[in-house]
Amino acid sequence: MRRLIAAGTVFALVGGALAGCGGEGDAEAKDLPAITVAFGGDVNFEGGLRDRLADPANALGPISKWLGAADLAVVNLETAVTEGGTPAAKQFTFRSPATAFDALKGAGVDVASMANNHGMDYGPEGLRDSLAAAKEKGFPVVGIGADAAEAFRPHVAEVKGTKVAVFGATQVLDDELASAWTATDSQPGLASAKDPARLVEAVRKAKDDYDTVIVKLHWGVEKQSCPTDDQKTLADRLVEAGADAVVGSHAHVLQAGGFHPEKKDKYIHYGLGNFVFYSFTPGTPTSQSGVLVLTIKGHEVQNADWAPAVLEQPGLPRPLTGAEAQSAYTGWTALNGCAGLTQ
Repeated sequence: MRRLIAAGTVFALVGGALAGCGGEGDAEAKDLPAITVAFGGDVNFEGGLRDRLADPANALGPISKWLGAADLAVVNLETAVTEGGTPAAKQFTFRSPATAFDALKGAGVDVASMANNHGMDYGPEGLRDSLAAAKEKGFPVVGIGADAAEAFRPHVAEVKGTKVAVFGATQVLDDELASAWTATDSQPGLASAKDPARLVEAVRKAKDDYDTVIVKLHWGVEKQSCPTDDQKTLADRLVEAGADAVVGSHAHVLQAGGFHPEKKDKYIHYGLGNFVFYSFTPGTPTSQSGVLVLTIKGHEVQNADWAPAVLEQPGLPRPLTGAEAQSAYTGWTALNGCAGLTQ
């Protein structure tokens, strides 16, 4: 079941009062409490957002209350975290200081995927710096590593006795950089899902080892609200392998979210759009944002709630209320027309 979260009701909903509307789940799931997991889309700290890092505890603004109210919160961090390195030969390169991790932590984010087409914008040195900064700050990142084993290793969080595995991976890599950016057994880099076999196998193994399995993906085509066939195929493969929730971003506009049409206790969201992002156009789809909150009990996703927001300068999401929130929610649900998911 999908529902609207308005700003005035989010805390009661996310705090654990959600009623289950999914299937009964398996016997193991019945022994576990329901937990809430919040997701945001693409985050970086370019432009005027860089100034927000001077006050990390408040860098993400009022949207932080939605993230912090959940038991676990996950975003895509679309930047290298480094002051060094050499910029890649590409149009846009992003980097942030290590205080970016302080900002995410201050906003209630618990883990970030860095598997995306900006994760190695400052080369191997920038990647090493990102890993070192995350370790120093005590902030979990997924989807990058000193080799493929580390890049495809999930972050495991124990939440109310539930062991949650969170993976990060990307299908989006510039063709001329893909080889150098892809983590291998002997090369640092990103967890690539352009060939998804390794990710699918990692998810398959995690299904037996952990109570809940989540995959955060970077995929799709920029500015397109409909998922591609590649997205649909990969989502199906991951769900079949054991993923309970597959949540993505990259398109810089919202895409559809809903329950898998056959495995009805598994949830897919094809694109969360921009979340904290300097580049957007007010009044257009690039400014539409929000927080997805899933209620999960073991391997069963029971509810999906959407808290709509809109980006305002310098790129922060403003939570919506009242008629504005209802209109945004209606527009978001309409996106499912080309995705084939269920409500």
